[in-house]
This record gives sequence, structure tokens and C-alpha cells, in this order.
Amino acid sequence: MSATPCLWIRNARILLPNGEWMVGDVQTRARTIIQVAPEIAAEEIIPTAREIDASGLTLLPGVIDPQVHFREPGLEHKEDLFTASKACARGGVTSFLEMPNTHPLTITQAALDDKLQRAAQKCLVNYGFFIGATPENLPDLHTANPTPGIKIFMGSMHGPLLVDDQEALEAIFAAGERLIAVHAEDKTRIEERRKIFSGITDPAIHSQIQDNQTALIATKRALALSKKYQRRLHILHMSTGEEAELLRQDKPSWVTAEVTPQHLLLNVSAYEKIGTLAQMNPPLRAPRDNEILWQALLDGVIDFIATDHAPHTLEEKAKEYPNSPSGMPGVETSLPLMLTQAMQGRCTVAQVANWMSTAVAKAYKIPKKGAIAPGFDADLVLVDLNTYRPVLREELLTKCGWSPFEGWNLTGWPVFTIVGGKVVYEKGKINTEVRGEALIFN
Repeated sequence: MSATPCLWIRNARILLPNGEWMVGDVQTRARTIIQVAPEIAAEEIIPTAREIDASGLTLLPGVIDPQVHFREPGLEHKEDLFTASKACARGGVTSFLEMPNTHPLTITQAALDDKLQRAAQKCLVNYGFFIGATPENLPDLHTANPTPGIKIFMGSMHGPLLVDDQEALEAIFAAGERLIAVHAEDKTRIEERRKIFSGITDPAIHSQIQDNQTALIATKRALALSKKYQRRLHILHMSTGEEAELLRQDKPSWVTAEVTPQHLLLNVSAYEKIGTLAQMNPPLRAPRDNEILWQALLDGVIDFIATDHAPHTLEEKAKEYPNSPSGMPGVETSLPLMLTQAMQGRCTVAQVANWMSTAVAKAYKIPKKGAIAPGFDADLVLVDLNTYRPVLREELLTKCGWSPFEGWNLTGWPVFTIVGGKVVYEKGKINTEVRGEALIFN
């Protein structure tokens, strides 16, 4: 049998659970942090521990990305669980929550079990999978386990996963206690506006077809159902200033919301530069929306950050709009993007760690994640905040091989990513022997 993995990380700038900083040491044994101190005495170090000199590096809780589309099973030409989890490791993402729009759809216990089995064999980081709501699978929504919650597509979807009928929505919200996460876009308005703008091939029209009102109508509808049934609601990838202002005025204690780095940092001007690579659902918005979303995040109206990593091949993206698919990758760049914003003074590094780890673990009730403290899981990332490097296509590990942020000069790139006490990423190299674990949701 192999020895129990142990790490001794020394001289790191450590983010403590109270948001303060300490230069010091961390010791891990098996999957757990066992000691955090300004200095761990030599006699306390486990003899078999691997030493990592973290001088000049910053130690943060591993990122928990609460919304990704990793395409397996059925769409592995775009991405698969192995390639996606390699990209996660490079980006400091130690856990992810994946969405149900794969082939077959994740709408039954059998489909959920299949994903869990695949992940156990392939995933270098920790994993959880949403169960998708359809108008017909109400029993599965109550019994499927383990899952972080129920995903409802209110728009931007075809087939069984589209749930926009009021009676079907009422039935899902009325029964059970499980968290409901919504993709909030109004299908009726999208269809009406597609007719108005039909024949236009400029991808920038995407943001007009699925406009701010399209998102606001659906978010209002989900919020009303949540309040009617006192049902735990999470609003995925909030994209508009109108939605943020709605929540600022009317946000029950059981409602949370997330925003993506692209909705904070990109806007409609990106279509001129990168064309359909800027196309996603919900679409990029105006600079004004960027500013309002940022303020809502800083004020706690928006609770945390997700990437909505949704890769497509460059060949698929090269199709003329509207035949080009919506979605962009994000797990490799999300942490450096946000840490770069922190270094520019837009927020603090501690806020970034909260938005990308601690607050996610709290919202989804994932035990022992999101903090650097004894008893917590040893899911950690050591980042370099002193060096800037550009996003380069040839360095990306996502199978799709591109990024909307190509060429952006970023700091905070991971140097070491640690999953369950094992080093999965180190200075540009991936340890493909490491395997994550299925997440627990209390």
C-alpha cells in the first residue's frame, strides 16, 4: 500500500477564515488540513510529508465552480470529464457542479449514477451533478442523490429540459425542499424577437434578441414562485442590471444569485473583436450592466461567481449566426481574471476567495470546503500574484482549445493546485493519477 499523502506547505501567505492574512505553514494528512500556524515546529512535521516552499505565493481555498457544462456523456468532441478536470486543475478549480444538458439528459437516477461512475474514473478534481427538471420527471427530482439541486431551463433550451409552462413550474416549486437553480430567460419573448430580427447574421444581434427584458421577465417569474412556496432558489449567471436591481429591492433570505467573469468583464463590444466566440446564453450586455453587476457583487446582492464553462469547437463556432452555438469555456481563466481585478483595486483577494469558494460551499451546504483551517478538506491553490502572463491558446487544456480572454495579461495564475491533499497541478504539469471525490450536500 502507498503511504498516506502528507504535505507541509511553508512560508505561504495564507488567507484565514476570518479574512485576515498570515504568513505561515499548513500541514495536511490524507485529505484533511491538520495544522495552520505561523511556523510548524520540525518535530511536528510528519516525516513522510512532502515539503512545498511557498515563499512569495498566496494560499487560497480551492475554487468551487458551481456551474459548468462538461459535455460528457454524448458530446465528448467538445469536452469530456478528463479534459475538463485537467483544465480545472490548471485554473485552481478543485470542485465543480455540472449541468444536466448532456446526451442522455441527467433527468433520472440512472443517468446521475452513470455520470458519477464516469467522474470517479476520470475526474482529477471533486464533482457534483445537477438533476434536470422536465415537465414529466417530478418523482426523480425528489429522490435523485447525491445532487446539489434541480436545474430548470426556463428558456434557451429545446426538448424535454425546457420548462416554461406555468403549471409545470408550479408543480416543481410546490413539492419538496431541494434547491432549484434556474436559467432565467423567457422563451416566449426570445421566439418573438427571433422573428423580428430574422435574417441578420451579425452575432451582435444575439444580445438584442435575448435582451435584458428576456432575462428580467424570467427572473421575476422564478422569484414569484420561490416566494409563493418559500422555496430555495438560486439564479444562475445573472447578466443584467435590471435583475440585480430587482434583487436589491426584493431578495428573500433563501434566494441566492451568481455572476460569471464574462458578464463582469466583457460586454457587447466583444462581438467586434471575437465574433461568435462572444456568443453565450444569456448574452453579453452593455457596459452599464457590467458596472451594476459589479456593484451588486460587492454589496452582497449577488452571492458568488460561476464560469458557466460551456465549450464548443472552433469549427462549430465558425458557423454563421444564428447557426453558431452559444457558450464559452472558463474554468482555466476565472481565478486569474478575478485576482487580476483584485490587484487592480476593484475588489480584494479575500473577496475573490469568498465569491469563488467559501460562499459557494455555504450556499450548496458542501461540508469541509471553502476555508483553510484544521478539519477542512485539503483542497487548496497556491497562486502567484507577482507575475503577469497572457492567456495563450496553445497553453489551454480545455479540449475546445480557445478562450474569449485570449491575449489578456493576467496575474494570480495557479502554481500548485491541491485536491484532497494531493498535488494535481504543479508549475505547468498535470498529475493525471489524482482523482477527486463525489461532493456531499448536507
